[in-house]
Amino acid sequence: MSASGERSNPARSSPGEQAAAAPAPVSGRSGGGAASVASGILASRLLGFVREAALAYYFGVGAHADVFRTALRGPNILQNLLGEQTLSAAFIPIYSRLLAQGKEREAGRFAGAIFGLLLAVAGVMAGVGVLLARPLVAILSPGYLEDAAKVAAGTAAVDRFPLAVTAVKILFPMTGILVLSAWALGVLNSHRRFFLPYFAPVLWNATILAALWEGARLWSVGPGAPVSALNNLLIAACVGALVGGLLQFLVQLPLVVREMRGFRLSFSIRVAGVGDALRATFPLVLGRGVVQLTGFLDLWLASLLAAGAQGSLGWAQTLYLLPVSLFGMSIAASELPELARLRDARDPGALIERVEQAIRSTSFLTVPTAVGYLAFGYLAVGGLFRHGSFGATDNWLVYLVLAGFALGLIATNSSRQFNNLFYAHQETRIPARIAVMRVGVAAVLGASMMFWLDRFSVAGTLGVSGGSPLFLGATGLGVGAGIASWVEFWRLRRALTRRFSGFHYPVAAVSGMAGVAALAAIPASLLWWLVRSLPVLPTAVVVLGCYAFCYLATSHLLGIPEAREWSGRLMRRLGRGVAGTRGDG
Repeated sequence: MSASGERSNPARSSPGEQAAAAPAPVSGRSGGGAASVASGILASRLLGFVREAALAYYFGVGAHADVFRTALRGPNILQNLLGEQTLSAAFIPIYSRLLAQGKEREAGRFAGAIFGLLLAVAGVMAGVGVLLARPLVAILSPGYLEDAAKVAAGTAAVDRFPLAVTAVKILFPMTGILVLSAWALGVLNSHRRFFLPYFAPVLWNATILAALWEGARLWSVGPGAPVSALNNLLIAACVGALVGGLLQFLVQLPLVVREMRGFRLSFSIRVAGVGDALRATFPLVLGRGVVQLTGFLDLWLASLLAAGAQGSLGWAQTLYLLPVSLFGMSIAASELPELARLRDARDPGALIERVEQAIRSTSFLTVPTAVGYLAFGYLAVGGLFRHGSFGATDNWLVYLVLAGFALGLIATNSSRQFNNLFYAHQETRIPARIAVMRVGVAAVLGASMMFWLDRFSVAGTLGVSGGSPLFLGATGLGVGAGIASWVEFWRLRRALTRRFSGFHYPVAAVSGMAGVAALAAIPASLLWWLVRSLPVLPTAVVVLGCYAFCYLATSHLLGIPEAREWSGRLMRRLGRGVAGTRGDG
């Protein structure tokens, strides 16, 4: 369901015509901001892949992987309700507008009041999560309640319920800290400081890795380790996540203090701007709550399937969320403060132009990623995770779930840019209502497919062996999520064209990119056939490298403007080097 987290202008021409009259790229400081966001996210995601590879090595797609996903899901519900996307839409437009008007002290008081309210709400809810860990796990993963009987009967080796309860108690305090980290991100983004807040999660990933490696050394954990040692290692990873969340927040504070003026902690809703932010927040929380409901349903339904379903969803989402974060979030995050300033300047033409440019920039890298996941996702999954306890059946199941998610990848990243235009106008109700519809579609489609598919084993259906005995039920959840993303895209696009008469989705440009990606997949597929006898990791490197090169080279030859735009950003980024990175925060 969820991969479970936005001027009158004529319609865009074809890629060939755009080469003759290329629109300016997303410009100004925001263009560098997108590169800074992408750089920070890339560093965090790369280390995140190392973290996921370590988890795959020790736990594989099995009971302990299921527990880790469940333990993170509960805290993530609160984090996503009050965290980055909600704060970005409700906080950044108002805070940025105050800064643009030269009201720095008023902006500081507004930020202090929002911080105080977040501190109170997140603290209370995190405490409640710790106290209610047992019923929370029972709600999130009711299938765990049957594990004790299965262990007693000798049909299962791990009782996931008590292990998940302990893990949730450790991780819920982390949630409140990460919500405050999202507040720091909103402040820094408004001051056009983009790199540090998106780089900060590197510390979260690093502490989890450190805990895993030290725990593995301490308890001599490797593939095939006893259940008791794996239990200890799982708890160590949760403690590492808690410490890492604290470090992620603390590392941003010095820059926040340096940038902000007039900060005063308060819990008052009477501070100027707070009322407007709260009025925008309630529909956002509803919308985010619906999205979290989707993620909860994923986890809840997957717990009713054969063991490994929850773990396979987690591995697939790790890859799915990379382009969402790198390409969709990086541009959306850097554009929102600029859109808020343009809206304050009452320039609707410039607003629409920036959103359309953001969609084209996002699509240039999202489209080939979606095509690549469908064509070469098996190699991507195997290259990252195929070692230790993660075998061939694990590889196939995670790839099939990823392919389902990838069906909606283009729609998901475009919808982020759509939402930005609504958020800049502090219109949060429309995206919330459409999110409700997406959840309904995902729930119906995912649930109807997963139980039927869970009757088929991966090994028996695909004729493979190696890894855990797994079934295909989780694939239905991935496909349901992909289709639901297009429903959300269609409804948001309709709402935008009605609200902003000059808005046009660049269909010709996106279709041209899809054609180029399909062409690039042909030589990469031929190369895969030639090197098919190699191990999966070198095969993945060679084939995916060929695919990326062919896509970029063909895009340049056809004169697609976004090819020059992204290449220019990369070269400028490399040219600035370390000094430029520090300058971005």
